[in-house]
Amino acid sequence: MRIGVIGAGAIGGTIAALLDRVGHLVEVTARGEQLAAIRADGLRLDGGWGVHTARVAAAERLQTRPELVFVCTKAQDAEAAIRDNAALLDGITVVVVQNGLAGLRVATELLPGSDCVGALALYAASYLSPGRVSVTTTANTYLGAGDGEPPASAVEAARILDAAMPSFAVENFTGCQWTKLIVNQVNAMPAITGLSAQATLGGRELRPIITASLQEAVRIGIARGVRFGSIQGLDDRILRFVASSPRWLAQVVPLLMRRRMGATPNPGSTLQSIRRGQLSEIDYLNGAVVAEARAIGREAPVNAALTGLVHEVEATKAFIPPAEVARRLAPLLAR
Repeated sequence: MRIGVIGAGAIGGTIAALLDRVGHLVEVTARGEQLAAIRADGLRLDGGWGVHTARVAAAERLQTRPELVFVCTKAQDAEAAIRDNAALLDGITVVVVQNGLAGLRVATELLPGSDCVGALALYAASYLSPGRVSVTTTANTYLGAGDGEPPASAVEAARILDAAMPSFAVENFTGCQWTKLIVNQVNAMPAITGLSAQATLGGRELRPIITASLQEAVRIGIARGVRFGSIQGLDDRILRFVASSPRWLAQVVPLLMRRRMGATPNPGSTLQSIRRGQLSEIDYLNGAVVAEARAIGREAPVNAALTGLVHEVEATKAFIPPAEVARRLAPLLAR
């Protein structure tokens, strides 16, 4: 099958390499050093799902019309990437694999003639050097659209992807997007401190802050009428328990998240972007919680503060020590 992958970074590179390994004809888009490395030496995958070098076609834009396409850019780059490739996407299934809440909506608006579905990648992968992607934690990918049963296109795309990596079509995809947004609460602190996700989740100074941001995000979701989907060991019942629990008790969830990540240090996608000198997608993660709160006349001060600290690191190129992070956010945690 001819499959396109728009954005061959950590997530897209993993998808492309594994689909190539099971025999699909894969074409990817990339830029700069990543594009040059893939053209010269292939797309090299290692880590949790084994080792494979995918010799795939690569260019800044898709060159041939695929039968199925995965959009795997950072959230802030999705609209431009879809517009750049729109001529080849009309009438096919487009799977948007992104963090945040906006990706599937944007694709649906830009591609009215295409069958757009969303996907949530729960595995962790790192793109630490051009042409090489390493899977640090294996996990499932979930596909769907809307609040009800998964559409037929999501079921078929999940079937194809499942031959390469564990993938499932799920109901209540909107609720699952919100649960993934809660999971992504672990991304900000590594980007702020330069530490791994496991280190920040395990740190006594930082874990209460992550817990507070997680609780805040869940409470905003509840206020928005969200029924959280069941993924990554979290579901509506557990998250509502987290929202209503004292912070000392709710910290059990970040600790469980840390355990699920395993021993291999996970930098998180936001920190990876900062290390490469790129703008992160924090405005679509913690920033999305802030936006959802404002939409109902509320505030999300912890998520707003974390978003601001990530932007500070982006601007100054200097990580902030955990003790300083704790000092700055102490007034918010005292509320």
